[in-house]
This record gives sequence, structure tokens and C-alpha cells, in this order.
Amino acid sequence: MDKLRNYDVSFSGLKTGKHEFRFEIDKEFFQLFDTEQEFTNPRISVDVFLDKHTTFLEFEIKVNGTVELVCDITTENFDHPIENEIRVLVKFGEEYDDSEEDVITIPSNDHAFNIAQLIYENVALSIPMKKISPNVSDEDLAILEKFSPKENKEEEPESDPRWDALKNLKNKN
Repeated sequence: MDKLRNYDVSFSGLKTGKHEFRFEIDKEFFQLFDTEQEFTNPRISVDVFLDKHTTFLEFEIKVNGTVELVCDITTENFDHPIENEIRVLVKFGEEYDDSEEDVITIPSNDHAFNIAQLIYENVALSIPMKKISPNVSDEDLAILEKFSPKENKEEEPESDPRWDALKNLKNKN
């Protein structure tokens, strides 16, 4: 957890107004989290814009860079651009609470806010579900679509008139 302290944004000595911070993210950052990554070789710049108010903080976190993904079709590696931004409002309260989507409450006596988790989520949300290399041709995609299993819509079985008569008996009672 000590390594994550490198991503603390100290706001206690800052004047009210706008401030800017920059972080360079690589694979060592993602190794701090105990999760398996869907990508390798991240080269990402993070720009953090802090607008400090007297009673709350506004963060805008922009990630920009590339990660290496494995194509789902050809299994070749390719660089995928990462570009995303999130905004978070940080307010002060009695204890830490991140149950709201865009609002985080931190204890009133905190002097810094750690943005490591927000950076991690920002990058993770930028990874596509389908990882298709830009080198895959339209013809290859058409062939793949042609031989892909199709969804069969299950049709309602035709009702048997003998059962319909029994259902009518049930409805009369």
C-alpha cells in the first residue's frame, strides 16, 4: 500500500483554485493491484486537474496513451490507444464513503486524496470487450461472421387442442 502513496494528491497546502498534476503510468503501476490485466506494456500519461473549493474538491482525471492487446481473432499483439476522462467530486465527512458514483466522501482530517484507484478504473474502462486488431481485414471479418453460430429464435410450440380444452376447465373454476 505504501507504493500507492506516490499517487496521493496533497491538497492541504494548496490555495483555493485550479491546480494541475501529471503522472506517468507503466506496468509497475498495474502490478500494485492484485488483479489480472487484459493488456501489457502500458504507456499512459495521466493529467489530474484539481479545482479546490473551501468545502469540497473537484477532480478531473484524463488518461491518454497506449496499451498492448491480443487480438481475439488472430492472437497477434497490437497497440490500442487509451483515451478517457472521469470527473469526481470529493467532499468532507466523518468517514470514507465511495458508495455514490461521482461523489466520494473522505474524512475531514485528511490532507491528501489518493487517485490510484480512479486511474486504474479509468484505464480499465477504456479496454474494449472485443479486441480486434486494426490489421484484420473486412474480408476476414465477413468470413468470420458467415461461419459464426447464429442465434435461433425459439418459436412457441403450437398448442394442442386437447390441452386447450383442459386449460379452459381450469379457467372456469
